[in-house]
Amino acid sequence: MDTAQLLDFAERNMLLVGIFIGLTVAIVINEIKHLTRGYKSVSSAGLTRLLNADNGVVIDVSPKVDFDKAHINGSQNIPMADFKPDHKVLQGAKDKPVVLICRRGLTAGGAASLLKKAGFSDVSVLDGGVDKWSADGLLVVGKKGKA
Repeated sequence: MDTAQLLDFAERNMLLVGIFIGLTVAIVINEIKHLTRGYKSVSSAGLTRLLNADNGVVIDVSPKVDFDKAHINGSQNIPMADFKPDHKVLQGAKDKPVVLICRRGLTAGGAASLLKKAGFSDVSVLDGGVDKWSADGLLVVGKKGKA
C-alpha cells in the first residue's frame, strides 16, 4: 500500500480514522499516567509475600461497613473519608512498604497519591482489591469469619 492509497482510504473513512486516532491518544495518555503516578501495583502473590515478611503496613480504605463484611487478614481500616497521610496508623510508616486496598482496586489509588505527595517512599495498590484477592482463592475475614 503506497501513500496515495493510504490517503484515499483515510478520506473515505474519516470517522474510522478519527476513532483510531482518538483511541490511540487515549491509550498513550493512560500509559503515561500509569508510569508517572508515583505508586506501584501489587498482585495478590506480591501482597502475600509482604504479609509473610511482616514488615509492611496494609491499609484498607473501604468504608467500615464493607471492611467489617470482608477484609484481608492483617489489614487495618482507614476509610477514605477519614484518610490522611498523618493518620496515627501510618505514623512511622514513611520508610516501610505501604499497600492500600479497597473493594475493586479503584479507590485506593487516590490514597496512594496522597501518601506519595506526603513523602512515603514505598507505596503500592493491590490490583483488583479485595474482590480479586478473594477470586484468587485467598482468605478474607469478616463478621462471619470467612466471607
